[in-house]
Amino acid sequence: MNIARNTPLKELNTFGIHANAKYFCEISQLEELKSLIQTDEFKTNERLILGGGSNILFTKDFNGIVIKNNIKGIEKIKEDQEHFYIKAYAGEVWHEVVLYCIKNNYAGIENLSLIPGNIGAAPMQNIGAYGVELKDVFKSLEAVNLENGNIETFTNEGCQFGYRTSVFKNELKGQYFIYSVTLRLNKTPKFNTSYGAIQDVLKEQNTPLSIKTISDAVIKIRSSKLPNPKNIGNAGSFFKNPTIPQTQFENLKKDYSNIVGYPLEDGNMKVAAGWLIEQCGWKGKIVGNTGAHKDQALVLVNYGNASGLEIEQLAYEIQNSVDKKFGIEITPEVNII
Repeated sequence: MNIARNTPLKELNTFGIHANAKYFCEISQLEELKSLIQTDEFKTNERLILGGGSNILFTKDFNGIVIKNNIKGIEKIKEDQEHFYIKAYAGEVWHEVVLYCIKNNYAGIENLSLIPGNIGAAPMQNIGAYGVELKDVFKSLEAVNLENGNIETFTNEGCQFGYRTSVFKNELKGQYFIYSVTLRLNKTPKFNTSYGAIQDVLKEQNTPLSIKTISDAVIKIRSSKLPNPKNIGNAGSFFKNPTIPQTQFENLKKDYSNIVGYPLEDGNMKVAAGWLIEQCGWKGKIVGNTGAHKDQALVLVNYGNASGLEIEQLAYEIQNSVDKKFGIEITPEVNII
């Protein structure tokens, strides 16, 4: 284990923002983390655990220690009559875990194909897409308590999952290092094709319905709408879809008949943030070195030389315009540092 100083983070965040870490360390096995916890650099500095860097915006250098989670491995640990249980270690790329499950006919996360980032970050924000959320297949996780080095197990209930959130983004923020995630996957698929354009793409593909064809459809949709961070810096969807009361939604519909919203079990409506942003004229708009993507207004991009502060300012202006036009507050999904 080596603790480096003044380490560039540009290649470790998908926005491609220039920022440095005062201290930096890569962890590939549990023993290294336990050793790191005993060091002065760890004990006396602010900490940031970094996975795939796909949900973070650096607005300044990080004046503490950045810990890159590179612990890897995927294994089936058990099965019963209805389910397979797989354990994936936190440094595994999420999409690689999805492909592993599809290859082995483990059903349940095919709708979550091509979501960027590592699996260790997945429970932190309860990732979701196309009608499926992580909590739907989540069994448990192991996490290292950063104060004492002990491994603790968190169940679905213990993670306190909500919409793009969990206990690890709230009460326990910064207190744990997620080590592994166990998923409960179905032997008999329960196909979910009702969300977005999945059904349309499946018709175009004209192939038998399977977890593989659903995954292929999701990959095609996401690839057509979301820019590849390798080509243009971004962190995917920058904002969460806001939730508003049904009455407010109906009132807005009188003036905006094509407003995009989805009913929730609690009676409220989830409104498409991308639609709101697009109606405010941001889609494809370039502001300095940044802007909202031409194909998806929900995605803020770095055209090559943007600073984190520029992107944060753009986000602030977008929030203000949506609030002014619709009376709706949209909040970042991205972790702003």
